[in-house]
Amino acid sequence: MEASTGPPRIPSPSPAIDVGKLKQNLLQKGVDPTPKIIHTFRIKELQKFNRRLAKKAAKEPPPLTDTQKQALAEESYFQAVKSEYKSFKKEVKAKNDERMVGRPWEKIEKLKLQELSSESKVYSGDKLNSEHLWELSDIIESERDKFSWLLDNDVEIKQGWFDNERAKWDYRQRRRGEAETIRFIIDRLSETELGVKDFKFSKLMKHSGLQYTEEQMLRLVQGLGEKGQWRHALSVVHWVYTSKEHRRSKSRFVYTKLLAVLGKARRPREALQVFNLMRGDAHIYPDIAAYHSLAVTLGQAGLLKELINIIDCMKQKPEKLKYLRRKNWDPVLQPDLVVYNAVLNACVQSRQWKGVFWVFEQLRKNGLKPNGPSYGLAMEVMLQSGKYELVHEFFGKMKRSGEALKALSYKVLVKSFWEKGRVNEAIQAVREMEQRGVVGSASVYYELACCLCYHGMWKEAFLEMEKLKMLRRTRPLAVTFTGMILSSMDGGHIDGCICIYEHSKKHCEPDIGIIHAMLKVYGKNDMFYKAKELFEWAKTESPGPQLSQDDFSSARRPDAYTYTSMLESSAFSLQWEYFEYVYKEMALAGYLLDQSRHAYLLVEASKAGKVHLLEHAFDAILEVGQIPHPSFFFEILCQATCQHDHERALALIKLMVHVPFQVSKQEWIDLFNSNNERLSRSSLRGLLDVICRQSLGSDTTIVNLCRAL
Repeated sequence: MEASTGPPRIPSPSPAIDVGKLKQNLLQKGVDPTPKIIHTFRIKELQKFNRRLAKKAAKEPPPLTDTQKQALAEESYFQAVKSEYKSFKKEVKAKNDERMVGRPWEKIEKLKLQELSSESKVYSGDKLNSEHLWELSDIIESERDKFSWLLDNDVEIKQGWFDNERAKWDYRQRRRGEAETIRFIIDRLSETELGVKDFKFSKLMKHSGLQYTEEQMLRLVQGLGEKGQWRHALSVVHWVYTSKEHRRSKSRFVYTKLLAVLGKARRPREALQVFNLMRGDAHIYPDIAAYHSLAVTLGQAGLLKELINIIDCMKQKPEKLKYLRRKNWDPVLQPDLVVYNAVLNACVQSRQWKGVFWVFEQLRKNGLKPNGPSYGLAMEVMLQSGKYELVHEFFGKMKRSGEALKALSYKVLVKSFWEKGRVNEAIQAVREMEQRGVVGSASVYYELACCLCYHGMWKEAFLEMEKLKMLRRTRPLAVTFTGMILSSMDGGHIDGCICIYEHSKKHCEPDIGIIHAMLKVYGKNDMFYKAKELFEWAKTESPGPQLSQDDFSSARRPDAYTYTSMLESSAFSLQWEYFEYVYKEMALAGYLLDQSRHAYLLVEASKAGKVHLLEHAFDAILEVGQIPHPSFFFEILCQATCQHDHERALALIKLMVHVPFQVSKQEWIDLFNSNNERLSRSSLRGLLDVICRQSLGSDTTIVNLCRAL
C-alpha cells in the first residue's frame, strides 16, 4: 500500500451538544422531541459550529508558500538596493556642491583620481557598484528612445511582436498611453487569425492594461472595423462582455457600433445574432440607432422577411423591460423612414414589387412623407420586376412631391425606356436632366450610350461618350467601351461592334474586357482569323503608354475566359488544329475548362479526332477531386467501344458506379442511336460480352446498360 505524500489531516474538533437541553428547548416551544427531530437539530448545531470555525480561519493569515517567501525575499532585496541607490545620489549631490566652494580645481583632481581607481571595481555578491549604476542611469536618460525597451514591459504573444521587451508584464509599470495601447491591440489582431477561444487572444487582452471602458471599447471596435476585421471586433466584444469583471457593464452603444461594423462588412447573419443578443438583455436593449444599422444591412442583403420581423419587433415591449425604470427612454419604437427605405432596398434584390405599395401605405398610416431615396428605390424595384409603366408613374410622383431629382433616378428612367425600345424618349429624358441643371453621373450617359448602340446608333453614342469623359467616374473608360460593344452585339450590329472597337483605341488602351468582348463577337460570327489575330496580339504585345491619367490601362494577360473564348471560336469554325494549340496553352497556364458550360467543346473535339484532349481533361478533373461531366463518360465509352478497347471501356464502367448520377435504359439507347455511325452492332455485342463475363454487381446504371445492349 502506497504511503500518503500529503500532510496529515487534522480533524476539526467536534462540539459537545447537550441533547437534554435540546429536548427541553423543543418542549418549551411545543414541539415533540422525536429522535428524527433531535437528529436534525443536532446536525444544524454542528453546521453552525463549522461555519464559525471557517470564519475564524479566514481571518487568520494562511502560511506562506515557497513562491511567496521567494517573492518577499526579492522585494526586501529590491528595497535594500533602492535605499542604497538613494543614499548614493545624495552623496554625489553633496560632492557636486563642494566643487563650488574653496579651491574647486584641487577637488576636481582628487575626484578624478578616485574615479580612475574605482574603474577596477566590479560587481560581486550582494553589494552594488554604485558608480556603474549611476553611469547606466545617465546613459538611459540621455538615450531614452534607444533604450525604451528597458522601460516598457510587455507580454510575448508571438515571436517578433515584442522584440527587445521582457516576457513578464505589469500594468503599473507600463509607459504606453491608452491610445497607443488600443492601436497596438488593433494592429496585432489584424496580423493574425486568432479566435476568441485561442489562449493567445486571451493573453493579449488580459495583459494590455486596458480597463475596457465604454469609450475604449468603442475605439477598439471602430478601429477593427476600419481595418475590415469584423471577426476580431466580434471576438473582442464577446471576450470582454462574457468575462466576470465586465458582464454587468455591457454598453448598448458598443453593440450598436458593432452592428455598424458588421453592416459595412456585409455580414447580415452575424448582425442578426448580435441584435437578438441585445433584445434578450435588458441592459443593452437596442435603440433606434441599432435598428437603423440592422435595417440597412438587411436591406442591402435583400433579406425582406427578416426586415418585416424587425419592424414587428420594434413595436413590441419585451417582458423583461415592463418593470424596468429608465428615464427618457422608451423601448417601444415606431419604424421611421430609414427602416422603410431599407425594406424598399430589400425589395430591389427580391423583386417584390408589391412590397413597394405596402411600404408607401405604411408611410401614409404613420404620417411619414417619402423622400427622394424612397421614390428612387421604388423605381428600381419596378425596373427589376419588369413593371416599366410603374417606373414612369413613380418618377412622376417624385416630380410632383417637390423632391430634388437625382441623376440615379434618370438612370433608371433611361434603362426602362431602353427595355421598351423607346430610344427617343430615353434621349429626351437625359436632355431634360441637363436642362434642369441636375449634375449627371457617368452611369446615366453609360446607359444611354449602350441603349443607342443596341439600336444601331453608335455614332450618336460617341457624342454621349464625350460628355461621359468630362465627368468623374468610378470605372475605367475601357469598361464603358466593353458595355457598348456587347450591347451592339446583342442588338445584332456586328459592324457597330468593330466600329466601336476601332474608336476605343483612340481613347484608351484595350484591356482584357474589350478583348473578351471582341473575341465573343468574332467567335459568334465565324470570323476566326480576326479572333486569332486578336488573341495572338493579346499574348505578345505589352500594354502601351496611357493616353490619359484617368484611363487606368490594365494588363491584358490572357485568363481562363480568354482561352475559352478562343476555343469557342476555333470550334465554331472547325479549326481543330488551332483548338488543340489553344487548349495546350491553357493547360500549361494552369487553367481548367468550366465543364458545366463548355463540356461540349471537348466532346466535339473528340468526335473530330482529338480524343486525347478529352482524356487529358478527364484525368485533370479527377486529379483536382471533381467529377467529370456525364458527356465525358459517354464520349470516352463510345470511343473505346468503336476501337474495340474493351479494357478501357470496362474501367470506365466500373468508375461510373461511384458517380452521383444514374443513367436510365432509355438514355443508353438514345446514346447508341445518336452514335450509330460510329458504333457497329459487332462492337456493341463485344462490349456486352465483356460486361457479362465480369461480375460488376447490381448497380442501376450497369443493369440499365446491359438491358439497353
